[in-house]
Amino acid sequence: MTHVALAIAGSEATGGAGAQTDLKTFHQLGTFGTAALTCIVSFDPKNDWGHRFVPVEPQVIRDQIEATTAVHDIDTVKIGMLGTPATIDAVAASLAERDFTNVVLDPVLICKGQEPGAALDTDNALKEKILPLATFVTPNHFETLSLSGMESIETVEDLTEAAKRIHDTYDVTVLAKGGVVLPGVDAVDVFYDGEQIVQLASPKIGEERVSGAGCTLAAAVTAELAKGASELEAARAAKAVVTSSIENRQGGHAPFEAVYQGAYRA
Repeated sequence: MTHVALAIAGSEATGGAGAQTDLKTFHQLGTFGTAALTCIVSFDPKNDWGHRFVPVEPQVIRDQIEATTAVHDIDTVKIGMLGTPATIDAVAASLAERDFTNVVLDPVLICKGQEPGAALDTDNALKEKILPLATFVTPNHFETLSLSGMESIETVEDLTEAAKRIHDTYDVTVLAKGGVVLPGVDAVDVFYDGEQIVQLASPKIGEERVSGAGCTLAAAVTAELAKGASELEAARAAKAVVTSSIENRQGGHAPFEAVYQGAYRA
């Protein structure tokens, strides 16, 4: 039978990120995808394409996870956008009730400073309740800064140090993404599992972020782990998938483009 993976993530209606992207990535890599939705996110074209965010009731999230794990034998889960402390509590409780082998966390942080309020409360809850349950994390540049506690990350050497700090703090395998932020012609990510430090590099494709790239990377790691790949093998495959997805990105009427996984061939 086909291996199964679970995405616990938000819905993004345009198909460029969130659970929609997770399921497309799972499918492209030959993994049967299931999803538990945590929130409904839609862009507002009348308000500078800002995000409209509606959380799903915590019990409904737990019900979805209960249903999909009752139907399928699932040992690998990917966690994306959570968005509220109540959602984080529900997901943490569901994870603790189950014996997942692989918990891949795309650590979506929403607070850009240290101001008090809902955003900071949510990020602190994610660090305190979800990160300790993760086995593999895929932070972007901003998230790597936050999780590592470093003041700046300007070089691949800085990114490597940050990955080590995250691993040592949370006892988790790290794929820290340099993306288009670090200088140079290549987009460099750093893999660190406590033993191996591996740089994964590919030529940059433009200098702008593409919607859904982070979701795709974490989902590809998840799909490969579900099929039995090692963590480093999963990271290498995910890098190839996200590179292809950016190369074949989908345009539209918004001022940003979205990844397209359908052109990827292993």
